[in-house]
Amino acid sequence: MKRLAFASLVVGALALGGGLAAAQTAPAKKITLTGGSVGGAWSAIGNAIGETIRRESPGASFGYEPGREAANIQLVSTGKVELGIAHAQLIKRAQAGEEPFKAPVTNLRAIALIDPQAAVQILVREDAGIESFESILAAKKPVRIALNQRGTLMAVTGEEVFKAYGITAKDIEGWGGRIHHVDYNAGLEMMKNGQVDIIINMLAFPSGQINSATREMKVKMLGISPEASAKLGALLGTAAITVPAGTYPFQPAAIPTVTGSVVLFASTEMKDEDAALIVNGMLKHFDYLKQAHATLARLEPVNLTQVAPLALHPGAESAFRKAGVLK
Repeated sequence: MKRLAFASLVVGALALGGGLAAAQTAPAKKITLTGGSVGGAWSAIGNAIGETIRRESPGASFGYEPGREAANIQLVSTGKVELGIAHAQLIKRAQAGEEPFKAPVTNLRAIALIDPQAAVQILVREDAGIESFESILAAKKPVRIALNQRGTLMAVTGEEVFKAYGITAKDIEGWGGRIHHVDYNAGLEMMKNGQVDIIINMLAFPSGQINSATREMKVKMLGISPEASAKLGALLGTAAITVPAGTYPFQPAAIPTVTGSVVLFASTEMKDEDAALIVNGMLKHFDYLKQAHATLARLEPVNLTQVAPLALHPGAESAFRKAGVLK
């Protein structure tokens, strides 16, 4: 039985004697959403979505739980929570039973896109003497790398970027280097302190975190070659994208890279009417969402439907069609 399950909110009129009616209300909906760490973008976005649910369904009980991406997928799949936030590309890996998943997870569907631009951004300390991934391989350089926490698409993608250039984690350790799996803010601090040479993450650009961190250290940004980009696209479902020249003060040239996307998702066990309620809340209060976080401010209603490589939940799809944002 689900720990937190949807319960229908029903107001009914009962005929009494000469036609006197009395309203009865069933228990309010209880919805839990698991996203990212408290204070991060996913936390802000998740709570904003919760507010649209409350506005659309007065009396609904909404709770946000900090989580980690792979765990979010498992929690929603097993019915422990109703909603989750994750990269569409990691859910795709879950569906195939690929690392970090031990078996296929096939009962998840997207409710809405919430971030179309999770771009791989690779920063290198200027004093690290690193010009390219090819130079790391040629010199068997003992690089110190900060990737995101294990169980996230950011960490998986960081590892796969190196593999696309023929460099494995075993190679890095064998050359005297080290990979640190830490949250992004911790990784940036390590870079400031000279403890790591390279940091890789997936996030929108320009990133306030990057702008803030690089005021205190000199860095440059590495690009991803077309060949490596193609490998990553075939493996992860990412797409090629360019960080325009001058996006950051330290980045005078355009930087080719790859990007993923972030979705709000649910289990196939969610009732169609409940998925539709969530979508209707987001659409009806879309102006509020756009004001709630800079990531959401880049979206238009039609963008919410763009959840590839995933499929929309049938209830969400129906709601988008009824609203005219999906043809």
